[in-house]
Amino acid sequence: MLALGADSTVAPVSLAAARLVIGGLVLALATGPFLASAVNARPRGALVLAALAVAGYQLAYFAAVDRTGVAVGTMVSLGSGPVFTGALAWLIDRKRPALRWAAATALAVAGCAVLVLGGARGGGQVEVSGVLLALLGGFLYAFYTVTAARVIAAGAPSGAVMGVMFGCAAVVMLPILLWSGVGWLTTPGGLLVALYLGCVTTALSYILYGVGLRTTPVATAVTLTLAEPAVASLLGVAVLGERLSPVSTAGLALLAAGLIMVALPTRTADRQAAQSSS
Repeated sequence: MLALGADSTVAPVSLAAARLVIGGLVLALATGPFLASAVNARPRGALVLAALAVAGYQLAYFAAVDRTGVAVGTMVSLGSGPVFTGALAWLIDRKRPALRWAAATALAVAGCAVLVLGGARGGGQVEVSGVLLALLGGFLYAFYTVTAARVIAAGAPSGAVMGVMFGCAAVVMLPILLWSGVGWLTTPGGLLVALYLGCVTTALSYILYGVGLRTTPVATAVTLTLAEPAVASLLGVAVLGERLSPVSTAGLALLAAGLIMVALPTRTADRQAAQSSS
C-alpha cells in the first residue's frame, strides 16, 4: 500500500490503473489529429495486441511486486526487458543483436541487479509465481516496444502510435480503476500524485520515448531505459540526502559502464555517416 497522507493509502494496482487511464487519455488527446495515421498503419492487429500488452504489463508488474517485493520484482522486470527485446527483434525483424549490444546489456543488467538488490533489506523467500509474473511483465514491455518501433519505422507518427496504444490501454484499465476504488482520487494529495504519474511519467515520457524510437534501434532503446534505477538512486542522494552502500555504488558503476558502451556510436555507423555526408 502507498501512503498519500496520514490517513490515506492506496493499493498499487489502483495507482497503476489511474496512471494509465490519465496518461492514456492525455496521450490520445495530445496526438488526436494524427491518430488516424496510426490506426490505419500496418500491422494493425499487432498494434491492438500492443495496447493490450501495455495494460497487461501494469497488472503483471504490480502482481509480481506484491509476491516478490519491490526490489526483486523491479529487477526481474527491468532486467528481462532488454533480453526479450533483442530476442523479439531477432525473431520478427531478422535483426541479429550485435555482440557489443549483448555485452553492454549484460553489463548494464548486472549493474542494475547489484544496484537494486544490493540496497534491498530483508531476506524473505521469493515466490516463483512472482518471478514468472515479473518475466511476463518484461516480455509484454518488450512486445509493445518492438511493435511501436515497427509501426513508427513504417511511417506512422511516433506520438500517434503511443496515443493509440496507451489510449486503448486506458479503456482496458478503466474498469480495473473503478473496481479497485477511486476514493483516494478525491483527496488533493491523491489527485496530484495521479496527475503527475499520468501526465509526466506516462504521457510526456512516452511521447519522448516514441521520438527516440524513430532513430534508435529498439534493442538499444530498451537497454538505455535501465538508467531509470540509476537516476532514482542519484536523486535519492542529491535530494533526500541518502547514502549509497559500497555494493550499490559498484552496481551504479557497472550500470553506467554498460549504458555508455551501448550509447556510443559504432565505428561502422561513423563510417557510414561520413560516407553519406561526403
